[in-house]
Amino acid sequence: MKKSLISLCLIPLFSQAANQVDSLADKIEPQVIEWRHHFHQYPELSNREFKTAAYIADYLKSLGLEVQTGVAKTGVVAILDSGKPGPVVGLRADIDGLPVPERNDLPFKSTQIGEYNGKEVPVMHACGHDTHISMLMGAAKILTEMKDQLHGKVKFIFQPAEEGAPTGEEGGAELMVKENVLKNPDVDTIFGLHISAGADTGTIGYRAGGIMAAVDPFKIVVKGKQAHGAYPWMSVDPIVTSAQIVMALQTIISREVTLIDDGAVISVGSIHGGNRSNIIPEEVELVGTIRTLNPKARDLIYEAMQRKVKAIGDSMRATTELTLPLDYNYPITYNEPSLMAEMLPTLQRTAGSDHVHEVKAVTGAEDFSFFQDQVPGLYLFIGGKPLDVPADKAPAHHTPDFFVEDASMKLGVKTLTNLTIDYMKAHASK
Repeated sequence: MKKSLISLCLIPLFSQAANQVDSLADKIEPQVIEWRHHFHQYPELSNREFKTAAYIADYLKSLGLEVQTGVAKTGVVAILDSGKPGPVVGLRADIDGLPVPERNDLPFKSTQIGEYNGKEVPVMHACGHDTHISMLMGAAKILTEMKDQLHGKVKFIFQPAEEGAPTGEEGGAELMVKENVLKNPDVDTIFGLHISAGADTGTIGYRAGGIMAAVDPFKIVVKGKQAHGAYPWMSVDPIVTSAQIVMALQTIISREVTLIDDGAVISVGSIHGGNRSNIIPEEVELVGTIRTLNPKARDLIYEAMQRKVKAIGDSMRATTELTLPLDYNYPITYNEPSLMAEMLPTLQRTAGSDHVHEVKAVTGAEDFSFFQDQVPGLYLFIGGKPLDVPADKAPAHHTPDFFVEDASMKLGVKTLTNLTIDYMKAHASK
């Protein structure tokens, strides 16, 4: 009964704050769109977001926030202190673009050129990070204006290199965690959003548990004995051995992973070996990726790959070397179920219950998972597709035609703001 009375007492407070958030979001929307157009027109690649970071930092300083730059190379972190006791809420946006040429005919189309792994490349915000930055800047503006209603602190985290640091460099959320971005003050929970080009504007997609996959690249080197192609019995054939390994890897998914619980993927994306039609080579190299949605499946695949690769190599008299993970790996983007249940009413109130949908997990990955490995967090999808465009006609992420509409961002601003306010009010006694 006591808990119910407390909840009832909070309802007018939530309603009052929500109305104010709606009003301020309407007011700031033109500025959010202006920011988005700027960032879209001038994208920068991972760990090279110098002008982007400076633009963000200048604005946050204008709000009177405590701002730190150069975090994880080019990241920006700002703190809003309400002056009252309460939890520390982290809000994160990624800020890097991709080496993709833009084909859209927009007034703010990108024509920028950058350098990627030693090559000159076109640069585009082909995954919507321009909208992520703008939505978080909008939330920072509103939360600053509503400071008197907050309880605790907000840590705004503008993260570089979500798409992956250049070869030989560290970056992204993993480096931010190493540099203690979740400390001093210690973050209690963290929220993040991703725009979705395939979901209707005005909608929110959520899922408790694994919502995006862990990613584990791997490399397999198969070493045999070279011979003339006319005399294969004189060889230890690494190509035939590699072919058996590729097929056997698929049986891990089809025959060992419990697919009724969660999906998993093993894909070989590259095979290199040999240089002539009549020479059986000495060595073949395979490179691929693993995607999993729960830790149990991940552990199973790690063990099964070691077992199968070695056994097939032994059976063919070849030697094998498995490197797993290869050079980087991301944990599962995991929405803490109890936190998801707690904040779902906030999402439903913000977008309207009919516009909040439970979605299937995806096998794409997100380095927001490094933050969730440290503190409970939620990662959500904000629809960005025009309503008159069928989902199967919407351009995909990471492509030259990627497009999301400006009108989608207001819901993102409101979502970040309401999640923060509601969480703080519910945990104000911390």
